[in-house]
Amino acid sequence: MKIGILITGHVHESLIGDFGEYDGMFERLLAGHGFTFESYAVVDGVFPENVHACDGWIITGSKHGAYEDHPWIPPLEAFIRDVARAHVPMIGICFGHQIIAQAMGGTVEKFSGGWAVGPQSYDIDGENMMLNAWHQDQVTQLPPDTQVIGANAFCSNAALLIGDSILTIQPHPEFNREFTQGLLTYRGPGSVPQDQLDKAQEALSTPTDSARFADRMARFFKEHSK
Repeated sequence: MKIGILITGHVHESLIGDFGEYDGMFERLLAGHGFTFESYAVVDGVFPENVHACDGWIITGSKHGAYEDHPWIPPLEAFIRDVARAHVPMIGICFGHQIIAQAMGGTVEKFSGGWAVGPQSYDIDGENMMLNAWHQDQVTQLPPDTQVIGANAFCSNAALLIGDSILTIQPHPEFNREFTQGLLTYRGPGSVPQDQLDKAQEALSTPTDSARFADRMARFFKEHSK
């Protein structure tokens, strides 16, 4: 099964040498599940030929807002709707979660409650999962035909099932401890309040459930593939 990775942002220049781009993080996250991968830098205007170019799709995180005026966002939204109509399985992470919700009729906004950074606990289908987060924007209005399957006190729409073939999640299962440390060092200062950075730093050694969520992603792709 070939998974197409739609890259919607680039890794910070201070981190890319050690960690590579976001597509590599997802390839490592899903290693061992029998997938092959192909990447498309949609942030640079590179799009797949059609929705059937791959058997499933991942939309990555990004420093950009889903509501921002970038030339690649309207065609990405159109592609998302085409994928949904074709019932090809698709998973969105952070920005991917947001842009899918927006494309399908929901609303994304800069959250008045501020940032979530570092390890966060979520209730996902009745299970507690600890995952690294890095976001200020949130899905504030759901699209039609959407089920909320994950939330916490800070983010009420943290994981969604949209229609019959789309799974989205606000935090980052692909972010490991070392990469999150890099974000705290290079991306956080001047953007995220210092007290939140300090708390995230203190919590950084908390084990996450990235592998468990990766298993869920793999099952979702396989169960919804044609």
